[in-house]
Parts: sequence; C-alpha cells; structure tokens
Amino acid sequence: STHTPLNSAVFLLLNKWPQNKSPQGLVGLRNLGNTCFMNSILQCLSNTPELRDYCLRNIHRSDLNSTCQTNVALMEEFAKLTQSLWTSVNNEAISPSDFRNQIQRYAPKFMGCNQQDAQEFLRSLLDGLHNEVNRVTVRPKVSAEDFDHLSDDEKGRRMWNMYLEREDSKVVDLFVGQLKSSLTCTACGFRSTVFEPFWDLSVPIAKKSSGEVTLKDCMKLFTKEDVLDGDERPTCNRCKAKRKCTKRFSIQKFPQILVLHLKRFSDSNNRASKLSTYVNFPLKELDLRDFASESSERAVYNLYAVSNHTGNALGGHYTAYCRNPALGEWYSYNDSRVSPMSSSQVRSNNAYVLFYELATPSNSKYQTWDSIWPWGRRGLRTPDYLLNIHFLT
Repeated sequence: STHTPLNSAVFLLLNKWPQNKSPQGLVGLRNLGNTCFMNSILQCLSNTPELRDYCLRNIHRSDLNSTCQTNVALMEEFAKLTQSLWTSVNNEAISPSDFRNQIQRYAPKFMGCNQQDAQEFLRSLLDGLHNEVNRVTVRPKVSAEDFDHLSDDEKGRRMWNMYLEREDSKVVDLFVGQLKSSLTCTACGFRSTVFEPFWDLSVPIAKKSSGEVTLKDCMKLFTKEDVLDGDERPTCNRCKAKRKCTKRFSIQKFPQILVLHLKRFSDSNNRASKLSTYVNFPLKELDLRDFASESSERAVYNLYAVSNHTGNALGGHYTAYCRNPALGEWYSYNDSRVSPMSSSQVRSNNAYVLFYELATPSNSKYQTWDSIWPWGRRGLRTPDYLLNIHFLT
C-alpha cells in the first residue's frame, strides 16, 4: 500500500531514543488516596495529541501569563507530568504528587482524600490551565452592543470573537465550542437567540422501553425542544411580558476536541443515585451534523479516550481507556496498571466522560491534520526530537 504523510503519519515521540525502546505514553499514575478520578482524567488528557505536544515541546512556557494570580505553577506541573508519561524509560508508575499539590492550591475542593467527580475535576483543571496560558492579559470591558438585528450566523460569529477577545489560549483552541439557545414565544412567535461557549456538553441519558440507548438518542434528548411554562416562563422581548416559550439547543461551533459528559449521577429527594444504562457510542465517525445550528461539514468525530466509573453514587473507582496516538491501539489505565485492550471492550455501561477528536475528510483514522503538523500552522520549525516518523498501513 502507499503511505502518505497526510493520512497516515504518526509520531513515536521517543525523544532521541533508539527505536527498540518500548512505545511511550504507556505509564501508570500512582493512587495517592482516592485520586483515581484525577488519574483517569490525566491519562485522557495525556493522550490528547495536540495538548501532549504543547507540553512536550514546552510551547506552554512562551504562553505563560505573567498577570496570572496562581503564579503559573499548575501548567508547569501538568506539563512536567505529561512529559514524564511520554519520556519515561522503564514505564514504572509515576507519582502525581507535585501536580496534585498545585491543583489543590487552585481548586481547594480537591483537598483531602475524598472521592471526587471526574468531570468536575476536568472542568476545574482546564479552567486553571487556560487561566495560566491565556494570551489575553488585559480583558476588554464587556460590550453592551445589541446584535439582535443581525442574522443568527453573524450574531454567533460576533459573540465568538468577543469571547476570544477575553479568553484565548491553547486550551480554548482545542476544547471550546459554541452553543446556540433559541427561545420562541408561543404567544407572538418572536424568536430570540443566545450564543454561549462550552467546554464540554453534559448530555442526559435517554430512556427506552426497548432496544439499546445510543449516544445519538442522548444528543437528541439534549437538543429536543423544551417548554418553559409556569414559574419558568421567561419575558418575551416583543410582548414585554412573561410568556410560555419553547427552548432548543443546537451546536453553532464544533470544537476540535469534543468532551461529552454522560449524566449518570443525580440528586433527587436528597438521595444520590447513578444510572448504569449502557449507552452505545461509536469509536469512529460520530456524525453530529443533525445537531448543528446550520449545515456543518466539520462535525464528524473519532473517539480517543473514555473516563469510566464503576460503582454507585456513594463510591466507586475511576479508570481510563485511551487510544495511544503513536500506535493507534487502545490501552486500559487503572492507576498504576496499564494494559493493552481490544477496541471492542471500550464501550461499557461504566463510560462516563467521552473524548472525541474532530476528524478531517482526508484522515478519519488518526489525528487531524493540525495535530500531525501543528508547527506548520503555528509557524514553528520541526522540533529536533521528532526524528522517528512511523507509518501505519
């Protein structure tokens, strides 16, 4: 078969080591006392190719924000940990204690040895990393400009640009998309739209009387039209009164990395409960164009990592399943233990947070073009240690 760099070049980041060394990125993280939630998310992020490369090449150091309140130690410790996972010679498990100290300083709720929620941890971590490498050092005042006279697309674009004027980092480049919320008055038909950035989507788990629940079913539930009535009635801008309205979400801008959080946990009547519904999700070519605000060509995703939770709402254990970006093979990360697994084992009723990467038409099998050649887009020269290009058939 023919090999082209465009659709099959992946890098074994062996950092100038001989080719007979074991592949990198297959290193466990020690459990420091109920820190499996943290280890699971760290492994998912470590297998996010562009974020990994950002850390391996120390590009984050040129982005560090001198005005940041947290003295930029969180990004540095995250980068060091990622580097250790990808440059360890003997594949022995690593202790993430230095990193934990910094995330606890940034988000004190993760102090102590209590089990925590992996999705909440991911949100806090990305927020902390973003703040430290935000390219914006002085945020402009929030504009009170009225965009209601514009088309939805133009309004969405203006709102997105306003967001980037305040929040602009490698983390935003990768993880942030834009959600469109449409509100329609049932009395006069007036429709208003709001555009908001999102770092992940918390998707309700669909219920079915027969047949398996699919991720598409959950997305349909997330984007279905809701009726706002009674105490929930919003004020209609045209009627100038509280009216019964319908509300619907759609995705205006798809992020490069789409994080989908399956809402398994709930608190009803002061009792915590967990849904153990099996949700069938695709490993390749998740097509979300049906949920786009407008027709979108770039809405097809490939799965590369899953954070799993076994147990119930009161306690349990987190693991991660990740596709190694250098090998294209799946591995199970259970704290210190890393073991190969079949792609057929990736789907389970323990899947909790799904990590999808935007596919490009020419290359739906591995990374996006940008993640294979990011220095070309950024105008950076090829780093010295990207010496070993390994072609896959």
